[in-house]
Amino acid sequence: MVGEEELLRSRAVSAVRAASLEADPGTEEHELTALGLPPGQLADVLAPSLFGGHRLVVVWGVHEAASGLVDSLLSYAKEPDPELTLVLVHHGGKRNEALLTAFRKAGAAVDECPKVASAGERIAFVRNEVRRVGGRITPDAVTALVEAVGNDLRGLSAAASQLVSDFGGSIDADAVARFHRGQAEVTGFTVAERVLVGDHTGSIEMLRWALDRGVPHVLLADAIADGVRTAARVASLNTTNIGELARTLRLPPWKVKKAQAQARGWTIDALQQAIGVAASLNADVKGVAASADYALERAVRRIVALRVEAGAGRGARVPARR
Repeated sequence: MVGEEELLRSRAVSAVRAASLEADPGTEEHELTALGLPPGQLADVLAPSLFGGHRLVVVWGVHEAASGLVDSLLSYAKEPDPELTLVLVHHGGKRNEALLTAFRKAGAAVDECPKVASAGERIAFVRNEVRRVGGRITPDAVTALVEAVGNDLRGLSAAASQLVSDFGGSIDADAVARFHRGQAEVTGFTVAERVLVGDHTGSIEMLRWALDRGVPHVLLADAIADGVRTAARVASLNTTNIGELARTLRLPPWKVKKAQAQARGWTIDALQQAIGVAASLNADVKGVAASADYALERAVRRIVALRVEAGAGRGARVPARR
């Protein structure tokens, strides 16, 4: 199993374990951690069993294996035991990459577990999770769920499974809203949305609610900064075509469409000032300010004021999107 995504690595190992136990319910299981593992201990586990039967050996974190352990694994790859299933779990990267190459050449199966990093990848992940448990989900519901839960794959997976169970397998945006009522409202992205449209009362209310619910200061500041930067990027390009903007900015179309709506009423100059406020806020919540709560509220009020001033004044106003 190779890759940065912990959930996918764990699932891949679980799948091998399930297959081994299905083929032989009496499979003998061993789990080892490569870091600090003596080669002799590994050799004992890999040695043929006196009692026969199938064995499953999982070695976690082989990217951290010492050279002696790597040598032992390389030797095993040359003469593998047909009665043993060996699973190596590598977190990706260059360290001990030669070990992976050797096992690939020896015919080992490889499960790739790449990091699910972008919004588009998380949306695809949610769709697959819903299908995996026998459900269907509408595009707007996928977007709503990702925004409500955030980036944690385990949280997204659990939410997808629960939604399918609670709503009979068919999930729309209303189902997500009902399921996550009280949670979606307190994400940093919702606070940022209220700020960008100039809703003074709503943004302060959402901010205080988020703080009361324990949303981390850094996540709130990051969401505000991301919203302002995205609106500025969309507004700075001389096109309103969502597909073209998505390709140019490497953003999912739904995020471009939302940023277009949030950029209405702003001027380029005001957005640039808002970026400066968001940058200062980032430093404030990481220890510069005496009170992160106060720093967040001050920044929210300032950005809302910039939006209101931009809407009332004249200048290079961002054109309305159609």
